Amino acid sequence: MTDIKGSVAVVTGGSRGIGKALVQALYERGAAKVYATARDPRTVTHPDAVPLALEMTDPESVAAAADQVEDATILINNAGALLGGSFLDSPVDDVRREFEINFFGPLHTTRAFVPVLERNGGGHILTVHSVLSWVTFPGVEAYSASKSALWSQTNALRLALRPRGITVTGLHVGYVDTDLVAGLDAPKNSPHTVAELALDGIQANAPEVLIDDLTRQVKGALSADVTALYPQVAAGAQDLPE
Repeated sequence: MTDIKGSVAVVTGGSRGIGKALVQALYERGAAKVYATARDPRTVTHPDAVPLALEMTDPESVAAAADQVEDATILINNAGALLGGSFLDSPVDDVRREFEINFFGPLHTTRAFVPVLERNGGGHILTVHSVLSWVTFPGVEAYSASKSALWSQTNALRLALRPRGITVTGLHVGYVDTDLVAGLDAPKNSPHTVAELALDGIQANAPEVLIDDLTRQVKGALSADVTALYPQVAAGAQDLPE
């Protein structure tokens, strides 16, 4: 079990959305201190949070942030972005940018903060993935690929860090009521609900937390034929040339 009461947490992207809700929930469960990172720390509004400047695609910025945090016991890799990169139509640099943010960003922060957690006797890392780690569609191609790669990263780090006293949880979410999907007309989870379930997962040292029915359904379909997730493939097969 990981005890949140008395812990010191770092939440990337802690100024809005899921990150902001996580900061609030951590304090409600008795965290001693929460560092909330943002590109502009002035956007962190929680009265008790410690604002921390961090551009996670910049290794120097990440290293500077880690140097300021000597007492952390929990790292939450929450920050990410959906830029809408398309494999065929977008400049390759746009696709690469989504990977810089969603894959290499958490890798930079994890590598920088692992020594801090170790010095404090071990700890816990939670990384926010997505249901789109396991399924994709037009408009989110690069995002989905970056989140799939992040899922693999988390699985690898879970094995690598266990002997070093650090446990790792992957958090998979469907649609959450944040700016990221503001224009989407679909049922959405509240950031508060996501934060509460995320912290439940940390406390239980759960390898993965699947937030909602959509996420569980999609992951369950991975063992089926590809047409379970992409029925349009089966529907279009008859139209292929001989």
